Amino acid sequence: MSMPKFGTPRIRMSALALGLLPLLAACGGGSDGKSAAGNGSSDASAATTTVNGATQLTVPDGVDDATKKEYIQENAIAVCMKKQGFTYTPHVESSTQADTFAAVDGEDYARAKQFRQKYGFGYYAGAVYPNDANVPFSKAAMAKRTAPQDQDEDGLTDAQKKAYDVALSGPPAKTKADEKPAGCSEAGRVAANGPALSAAAEKDAEKARDDQNHANGLALNGDSQLVQLAQKFATCLTGQGIQVSTTQPTGMVSMVRLDISRQLPENFMSLSKDEALPLLNKDIGIAMKDLECGKTFRAAYFPKEKAKPYYGENG
Repeated sequence: MSMPKFGTPRIRMSALALGLLPLLAACGGGSDGKSAAGNGSSDASAATTTVNGATQLTVPDGVDDATKKEYIQENAIAVCMKKQGFTYTPHVESSTQADTFAAVDGEDYARAKQFRQKYGFGYYAGAVYPNDANVPFSKAAMAKRTAPQDQDEDGLTDAQKKAYDVALSGPPAKTKADEKPAGCSEAGRVAANGPALSAAAEKDAEKARDDQNHANGLALNGDSQLVQLAQKFATCLTGQGIQVSTTQPTGMVSMVRLDISRQLPENFMSLSKDEALPLLNKDIGIAMKDLECGKTFRAAYFPKEKAKPYYGENG
């Protein structure tokens, strides 16, 4: 069962998934120092247990503030659920685990090349390699349970599962207007981010985020180096017979892949291997041309985008 998350989203993840398929220091209770590493907890993270038995992840050194909050949130949820008699396995995904499409975006040229040479942009590869869990949209990937929480309800009765869900997310709202974050998920969010803002304060905060995002987009698209490299990128694509729908740096970075995604057949996830193979071969060809044409541009773009994160005007 998929567990709700209320942590800080990884900005590039949703953009890469394009809606096709698209999270925190120990909190509460003391630690008895007993190691729980190797029990399916977060990537490369040590773990301990509290005196009441809740697993707690150790925040790795050097992580950014958003990632630290993910650890705080997950640990707080685990403590809260344990107090209500349930096991919740805290889990913070690495950026690689969190986004299947991270291998294809071109930020890591060598990794993207390895991916694209076999899977293209990933859209048709699932039909050709249905048993490869590393391929987006493959049957194996869709069935794979990647987070430890997926197994926390194993062995529970239907009534226990219902009680688990209430503990985690709060009781079901009677009406849509009554829906609000609740349960241990909300306790985790508060532990990581503080009490919820008032409606007016949240509106102001959202506007501030949107204004900053807009300013970052203007800065990236006005960067003379990126503008120049984007033009060269576009010229290269045109020379390879690939249509260019924008030359703005913020658009160019994933333009070819997103343009293709908008033209995917509705049944692309259910094609037979024989039907998908020629489409995959064509996709590989375009994906490799895009990668090579944009190599210099992306090497300059991603470091600047990290300094000025941008997720689109409708992100």
